[in-house]
Amino acid sequence: MEKKTGLYLPHELIIQIMLRLPVKSLIRFKCVCKSLLALISDHNFAKSHFELSTATHTNRIVFMSTLALETRSIDFEASLNDDSASTSLNLNFMPPESYSSLEIKSSCRGFIVLTCSSNIYLWNPSTGHHKQIPFPASNLDAKYSCCLYGFGYDHLRDDYLVVSVSYNTSIDPVDDNISSHLKFFSLRANTWNEIECPGFVKYNHFPYYMNANDDPKVGMLFNGTIHWFSFRHDLSMDVIVGFDLVERKLLEMHFPDGFDYEPIDCDLWIFGEFLSLWAMEDGTVEIWVMKEYKVHSSWVKTLVLSIDDISIEYYPPICSTKSGGIIGTNGGGELVKYDGNGQLLENRSYFNDPCALVVMYTESLLSLPGDSGQF
Repeated sequence: MEKKTGLYLPHELIIQIMLRLPVKSLIRFKCVCKSLLALISDHNFAKSHFELSTATHTNRIVFMSTLALETRSIDFEASLNDDSASTSLNLNFMPPESYSSLEIKSSCRGFIVLTCSSNIYLWNPSTGHHKQIPFPASNLDAKYSCCLYGFGYDHLRDDYLVVSVSYNTSIDPVDDNISSHLKFFSLRANTWNEIECPGFVKYNHFPYYMNANDDPKVGMLFNGTIHWFSFRHDLSMDVIVGFDLVERKLLEMHFPDGFDYEPIDCDLWIFGEFLSLWAMEDGTVEIWVMKEYKVHSSWVKTLVLSIDDISIEYYPPICSTKSGGIIGTNGGGELVKYDGNGQLLENRSYFNDPCALVVMYTESLLSLPGDSGQF
């Protein structure tokens, strides 16, 4: 009688198969056996998985209500009315009473930056992995106020940086000699550092339309650089300033020719694969994209959307879908999806909260430098 043998797959082949599976499946497979748990929890595997699946990343939205104490993760590529595309998340590392001061700042490589009281949290919603870091000392000094935030990845050093720009409140914010400080927290070094940025003094990073008690502006991460709006004193004009996370230096870009909007009416975002600008005025939204990064002549006005016929109030876009749709929020705990002509496709209310927090993130298995990689 012929003896039956089990199917054998070489370990290398198993790894190659696992590297091509979505994060959600891999997290379930951690419960199958110890060998899969060890493989999926390994930092090098997580890094290879993220880099290999760049073109097929699953992008989601975290939508958080500080009133309802509820946080949801939503697959915005699916229908907003598909219940299976939305799951509840648990911020069990934060006490419920802290929600009232909770803010979402940014996201990068699957991690979301949350601030609460005098602490900053880096949180991976896919794995539940989180880390707490302190605010820089200057942010706790009444003499200084944080006006800009940013978060990104330094691929050369395999490091994550939380960036904070603060200014001296004892100096008039419209003064040409305003004293600004740029500090960054290195997850690998586990410490805050302040650096000298040549030419930093010529920018006013405290926009004229902000009040001293306003939340800091969050920079847009693109191409390894965090971007903000700033005002250049010597030219008396608004510009886009970037902080290169690898070179640790500033770069500057000008607004498109013919782009006649005040910074209060527009903002940076990522449309498709390009650094972009949206601007809203009198029922119309314009979207400009920079087809070639850092090349001023490559700015192109891509879309002009009329939203006069939409019965709900339009708020700034959050992200764009692979099919060309645009996701935004109406500011009341509701997401809305438009097509490329500005027509409302669908909307979905998740909770009644006019101050709901929202950010797009990419699913990942990654852990942070200095951690064991076990989550």
